[in-house]
Amino acid sequence: MLAFYYDKSFEGLLCAVFDAFKLKKMPECLLTVEQIEPLLVSDRHHVEFSESKYQRVRVALIKKVSKIALRHLMYVWLSELPESDLTVFRYICKVFKSSQSIETDFADHDVLTVHDIAKKVSRERHRVMQFIRFNAISNPLNSEFEHHDNNDKVYFSVIAPIYNVLPLVLRFFKERFADQKWAIYDEKREYGYFYNLHTVEPVSLINKDDLIIHNQVNQQYLTKEEALFQTMWQRYCNALTIKERINPKLQRQQMPSRFWHYLPEMRPVLK
Repeated sequence: MLAFYYDKSFEGLLCAVFDAFKLKKMPECLLTVEQIEPLLVSDRHHVEFSESKYQRVRVALIKKVSKIALRHLMYVWLSELPESDLTVFRYICKVFKSSQSIETDFADHDVLTVHDIAKKVSRERHRVMQFIRFNAISNPLNSEFEHHDNNDKVYFSVIAPIYNVLPLVLRFFKERFADQKWAIYDEKREYGYFYNLHTVEPVSLINKDDLIIHNQVNQQYLTKEEALFQTMWQRYCNALTIKERINPKLQRQQMPSRFWHYLPEMRPVLK
């Protein structure tokens, strides 16, 4: 069994594709140095990142497949599922080996797997865009968000999606809230992005445990207007609810329960 070791980046994966064709050997597994090596591994190759190798494979891939297929490959990569990188690797190799498009060859296991995983990631992306809720906060920490005036407010949201879909929703929120400073933080993967009215920049929270408590934004950092608005919104939703027509099963189908603790309307009404 041949194992390729690489840096677990998408760029590194494309370099692994380059090495596979250069060596005329296809690996059975893709690993990092920290991973436990399978018992049957008898041959090893360490993939070294090279900008020229990465660019050659990237340009060739763009020419060979459609934009939809490229998007699906990125979705599979961001799924973070076990061996998703190996699935993408095999798919790309098959693209280069075939003289015609393989995008609709669903008899091929890898093509079908890419299609199915991409569909799941796309569904999660839409759910995040639907159920994300921003909280207006005053900057609680001097160094949380770069170039941020403490007297200004930031619309902050916490999420924990199944898949790593945060990079896939940034364009949507940048276009929709172009005139507001906002930040979205993925607490599951401990990273986020901050929009400063000009660009979207990656951020990490220094004092995450202070700002986020039990998967929710610490109420003491909400602006007075935000706290009042949330209370009014909760009471409004409660007043509209017809208790006799509550259907928990349908509610969970349309709005998965794992999003409920992020939604002000799903919290107990404050009296």
